[in-house]
This record gives sequence, structure tokens and C-alpha cells, in this order.
Amino acid sequence: LRCDAPGRGHGIQATTDVLLDTIEKDGGHPGRFEVIKDLANPLPAIVISEMLGVPAGDRDQFKIWSGHLAAFLGNLRMVAETAEIAQSSAFEMSDYLREIISQRRNDPQDDLISNLVAAEEEGDSFSEAELFSMCILLMLAGHETTTNLIGNGMLALLQNRDQLERLQAEPGMIETAVEEFLRYDSPIQSAARIAMEDIEIGWERIAEGQRVTLLLGAANRDPERFSNPDRLDITREDNRHLSFGFGSHFCLGSALARVEGQIVIGAVVQRWPGMHLAGDDFEWRYNPSFRSLISLPVAF
Repeated sequence: LRCDAPGRGHGIQATTDVLLDTIEKDGGHPGRFEVIKDLANPLPAIVISEMLGVPAGDRDQFKIWSGHLAAFLGNLRMVAETAEIAQSSAFEMSDYLREIISQRRNDPQDDLISNLVAAEEEGDSFSEAELFSMCILLMLAGHETTTNLIGNGMLALLQNRDQLERLQAEPGMIETAVEEFLRYDSPIQSAARIAMEDIEIGWERIAEGQRVTLLLGAANRDPERFSNPDRLDITREDNRHLSFGFGSHFCLGSALARVEGQIVIGAVVQRWPGMHLAGDDFEWRYNPSFRSLISLPVAF
């Protein structure tokens, strides 16, 4: 993925620098900012919107739509109101995308939607319905999960001062650090699958058609797989976590999420060495599947 290609602004690093400069100059209370609102929310929204070809003025609306869908998809308790809001957002997003896709058919641009439209028109890749589903999935995944990676990773560092100082002293460790953030506090804690055939796992028989919930967060803390699994260790090398899934379900956006996490978190910890939590009033969103902070105030 060339995130610095024409049509991608000035790349993820430049976008990050602009957001951090804005925090320093216009962030309201001097020496404080809110990680989710000021950084973890806008950065992934800007990146995935530019890649897909969504106009800048519509990014906030897409964030609202994706938030409604995530609230429904990650909630184990099916609440009618949540489902209705998610359905309404899906319809609104589809109507919006229908207009964008129509424009791209007549006037292709250097963006991902144009490429998806071209593939759909070839007739041997996917249908129009799958085209809509793919665009919605990319917007949802590009917003929610990377926001969670940045927020959860920052919180993990701020709660483990020794690891924060280690990363500040050795910025080249950011790649292994991001893998550890993904394992330690996975953006997605669980996923559902349907058995395609009868299968036995351990001593449990699962019948064809049965629904199975996979607890990814628990697997990432498995003491038989990871030494000291409840300890954050940014030097951890043997780190085959399941935060991006596995096999045919492996996350197609994993490379982009990793790059965004490395650039953003790496830039923040180097710019503000004295950064610390601004109290203990950070707040989690109720969602058993998506591990998501509502707010994370910090001071520097």
C-alpha cells in the first residue's frame, strides 16, 4: 500500500504531524489533549476516506455511520433500538455510496472505489451488492479498529511507564511494540463463525451450522502460548497473536492498521517525553466485541 501516493494527501506521517501540531497550538487547555477525540478518531478516518475517495467534508458523517454499525455488530445483547439505528445507518451509507459509485463509473479517479468499480464491471470479480458490502466493510474496519489500536496502545504505554520509557529510548522498537499492543489489548475481542461441517475441538463436538464465538482476547493471553501473558512487553518477539484473525478470515487491512499504529504512537511518544494520564477518568464504551475507549485525556 502506497500511503504517500498522489491522492493520499501527504501520507500518514504528514497527517499525523498536522494533528499533533494542532494539538500543541489549538488544543484548548495547554499541555492536555484527548487521545480519542483529537487523534485516534480523526487519523484513521482521514486515511481510509482518502484511500476510498470519500470527500473530506463527509468524513464525520461516515464516522457516525460506522460507529452505529460497530455498536450493533459488537453487542452480544441484541437491543431493538441499536439494531434499528444500525440498519438506518447502513441504508444511508448505501445511498451515499450509490451516488459516489455512479460518479466513479462516469469519471474514474485515483482511489479505491474507482478500482473496485472497475473490478465489478469486469464481471468476474464480484457483484454490485458485494461492491457495496466491501465499501461499507472497508469504511467500518478502517475507522473503528484502528482507532481502538491507537487508543488501547497509548493507554497500555501510559499504564506501564517502564515500557513507555523503553520505547522513547529505542524508537526502532515501534514495530514489535505495536504487535504487543495488538496482543495485550486487542481492538476486537471476539468474532463469530458458523461451522461448515461437523468438527471436534478438544473434547467438544461442534455440529455443522452451529454458531461459535471465538474469544480472540483470551487466546492472546493464553499462558500456554505466551510467557507472562498479562505483562506488557514491547520487546516480545514470538508474538503470533490472533488480533487480525487467521487463515481465510485474516484481516485484509492489517498492513494499513500496523503502519498507522506505528506512525501515530511512535510520533506521540517521541514528541512528548513527559506525557502521562490526566487522572483516571478515561472511559470504555460498552461493547463486548470491540475493545473501545470513549475518552483518554492525557497531559504533557
